[in-house]
Amino acid sequence: MKLEGLKVVDLSWFLPGPYLTTALADHGAEVIKVEPPGEGDPGRHIKPMDERTTVFFRNMGRGKKSVVLDLKSQQGRADLFRLAREADVLVESFRPGVAARFGIGYEAVSAANPGIVYCSISAFGQDGAYPGRAAHDLALEAMTGVLSLTLGDDGRPAIPGIPVADLVSGLHGLSGVLMALLRRQTTGKGDYIDVSMHEALMASCANVVGSAFTENKQPDVKHQRTTGGSAFYRVYDTFDGRQLVIAGQEMKFIKNLLGALGRPEMAALCEWPGAHQKPVMDFLDMTFRQQSLAHWMEWLDTLDICHGPVNTLPEAIADKNLAKRGAIVTDADGRKHFAPVVRFRNEPSKPLYREPLLGEHTEEIIGARHSSGAS
Repeated sequence: MKLEGLKVVDLSWFLPGPYLTTALADHGAEVIKVEPPGEGDPGRHIKPMDERTTVFFRNMGRGKKSVVLDLKSQQGRADLFRLAREADVLVESFRPGVAARFGIGYEAVSAANPGIVYCSISAFGQDGAYPGRAAHDLALEAMTGVLSLTLGDDGRPAIPGIPVADLVSGLHGLSGVLMALLRRQTTGKGDYIDVSMHEALMASCANVVGSAFTENKQPDVKHQRTTGGSAFYRVYDTFDGRQLVIAGQEMKFIKNLLGALGRPEMAALCEWPGAHQKPVMDFLDMTFRQQSLAHWMEWLDTLDICHGPVNTLPEAIADKNLAKRGAIVTDADGRKHFAPVVRFRNEPSKPLYREPLLGEHTEEIIGARHSSGAS
């Protein structure tokens, strides 16, 4: 696998950091997850449970080794420093300054291990106006304006179904780690990576900030091309109370659907978003309400357009494309897992679909260092 031989110390919790380090583990890295005594990573307690642990922790902990260290104790901090000194990568998600207080900040670790790639993921970055302020995904979606663009039919902000700030910051952290490792091959030196979840999500608004950048003006969500102003980027109800989406605004797709529905003259209204598209929206709304979701999926599949059913999660997991590509795998205990998304033709990933028990590898990893006289 691509990352065999890479040693990673993971001091992160919940989603952004573990999402990053799971990708490293999937492709062969040895990831040592350091957890506090007692309850360990909070993700171990986010239900639902299965026979071994929570599904949340299974998804974020697979293929890793768990070491329990009490960082409030001198011995725990010393053991952690030994791990960091021997690692290629360290990922942490403490509030800014906490790692330094524990004696395992970048300056201390890099002085002993100049090749370390050290990634800190925090809500607002290591400096700036809010360096010590706590925040989870929803607060960041609010602060970045993402919620102001995500409105329900009542015009109020709607909570998104997935934690986008967590995920994009984890992916930025992953790309930063890999870039730093690539550069290290030339220089022999590691680097420090400061990932701000706030900035990662803000940068993800690149396609919707036009009027805010040019006119300092909030876009009218109902009239924007991807947030409600286009008949061909919209959710429609069907006869049986289900929904489908039409989600392709290229003119060829517009002409294909309107032509098949006998209204090719309406295509001219769809060249740009705005209130003038309402007649097309009304026509499609009336049309799709006349038949069931299954009927429309069968018919739409015969056309070259972008469309899809609004699936439930169980329906989505059972999708035939995911099944054909092996994107959902079942382990020997009958538990489902997501397969790695990055697929290499050469050296494919061989993920271990098993998460560690709390402290399962403490003796193996920490005990071995003590017995060998490591210092």
